[in-house]
Amino acid sequence: MCGRFVVSDTTENLVGLFDVDLVADGLPGPSWNIAPTDPVLVLIDAIPKDQPENPEPLRRAESARFGLVPSWAPDPGVGSRMFNARIEEAAEKPAFRDAVVKRRAAIPATGYYEWQLGADGVKRPMFIHSADGAPLLFAGLYEWWRNPAASAGASGRWLLSTTVFTTAASGQLAGIHDRMPVLLDHGFLDEWLDPYFEGDAELLAAIAAAAPSAAEPLTFYEVDKAVGSVQNNGPHLIEPLVA
Repeated sequence: MCGRFVVSDTTENLVGLFDVDLVADGLPGPSWNIAPTDPVLVLIDAIPKDQPENPEPLRRAESARFGLVPSWAPDPGVGSRMFNARIEEAAEKPAFRDAVVKRRAAIPATGYYEWQLGADGVKRPMFIHSADGAPLLFAGLYEWWRNPAASAGASGRWLLSTTVFTTAASGQLAGIHDRMPVLLDHGFLDEWLDPYFEGDAELLAAIAAAAPSAAEPLTFYEVDKAVGSVQNNGPHLIEPLVA
């Protein structure tokens, strides 16, 4: 699973790093304890409207709710359980299959937390991140949900939400948990986000197959159990635990 993660970079740094064309208002700032239903920064490529045939997609940085809300959901509450999508099943699952086709997203992150079950039966939180501190890119999906109770033009008319793909953990990460987020190689970002390319199970299988290599450079260490409470936030949460 990937239910808690960290984004310590500023929006300005991430926008510059990933060549964003359009930056939405109200993007979330750094957070060291992002949990389901929190706002997160997502990268999506969209086709401009009212442009000549086959215009170049524009990369957008948007704020999305962590936990995907399908367009057909009666209310957004279902999204609190859909913060992860198993990549092996997503192309067939009603909640995700439409988004797989053309609404793929990338979610920048500094790292994520996972709880490791020790031989003593105690779970301990680990902070998993790149060894060089470079931002990670989680592969995911996005969806727009229309609030039927909101009038046209109202600020709450549309809700943008997102989910993070997971796959079987590999390498040293398999000793922490049996699942891990699907990481994107930065060089594959354009192809993954391309709205002209219709995604399918074959695309997801290819991304999943590349995930172990992308995860190989990751490292981890134990952190304080304070991260277990969503009320706690701040850089201290990713400090190595001192025995």
